[in-house]
Amino acid sequence: MTKTVKEHLIKSLAAGDFISGQLLGEQLNISRTAIAKHVKALTEMGLDIFSVTGKGYKLAQPLQLLEKDKIVSLLDTQTAKINNQHLVEVHSLIDSTNDYLMRRLPNQVITGQVCLAEYQSAGRGRRGRQWISPFGSQIYLSMYWYLEQGLSAAMGLSLVTALAVSDAVQAQSGVQVQLKWPNDIYLDGVKLAGILIDLDGQALEPSHCVIGIGLNLNMPVDMGKLIEQKWTDLQSHSKVKIDRNVFSAQLINSLRQRLQQYQQTGLSSMLDEWHAHDAFLNQRVKLITGERITQGICRGVNNQGALLLEVNGVVKPIYGGEVSLRMDQ
Repeated sequence: MTKTVKEHLIKSLAAGDFISGQLLGEQLNISRTAIAKHVKALTEMGLDIFSVTGKGYKLAQPLQLLEKDKIVSLLDTQTAKINNQHLVEVHSLIDSTNDYLMRRLPNQVITGQVCLAEYQSAGRGRRGRQWISPFGSQIYLSMYWYLEQGLSAAMGLSLVTALAVSDAVQAQSGVQVQLKWPNDIYLDGVKLAGILIDLDGQALEPSHCVIGIGLNLNMPVDMGKLIEQKWTDLQSHSKVKIDRNVFSAQLINSLRQRLQQYQQTGLSSMLDEWHAHDAFLNQRVKLITGERITQGICRGVNNQGALLLEVNGVVKPIYGGEVSLRMDQ
């Protein structure tokens, strides 16, 4: 019931017009006091709602909700070769788009299946960090992909995904991002988007992969204060107004295309593009692994997706894991 009430309130408020608490209560058969409590919960989810006596509740800015039919109509069916209508889900409220698809393994998902959400109550970043997920202003997208060659084929997926995000951002805004190994997208030196890849299976057996992307599109200022690192959002850098539905479709198309390229030719065909956008290429960096810090020079990545770190004149590959890469200042 709680989820149904919140979804009704969101749809009623989305246009940006006043709507009375009494009318909402009548529509939902609950008290005005209960309506007020639900509205308060929505503000805690990042919606800027105010009230005026005698008029009711109103969003400070109209809300562009994700529309499944619009997104599906913009997908490249020739490239995907699948029935998009059944492979795209849009949720108003969810715990985590990645967790949702992972719960459906192995028999309730098909390669290329996508879950989008307006809001995540338990969005995750790497190493279990919380991903701040305000309602209706960002992109939270996860895609399932079948790894026929096993988990060994997953090593370059975060780089492939980062290139797909770069493709989509460039196509929709004309903005060029920078890529940071292993899973971040930067804009003007601060974080724009992150990638989270969940795996299930064995190294040499067909396995399952869920690729999650969280992208700051139009971050509410109050919610941005909750983020512990420097961040930016795409709309702040774009001269054109970005349509969330069009951008979501572009991102799905770009990700499918890059994953198919990866299946056919591996990462080697994309290395030049990665290095052209590598935020740290040939820069002094420090690699943090637990409490250990290694200083060196970033020399890009290899065709397996490993970081190439030069330490004392020797270049060594670093194969992900619980590591963090920073500029050495």
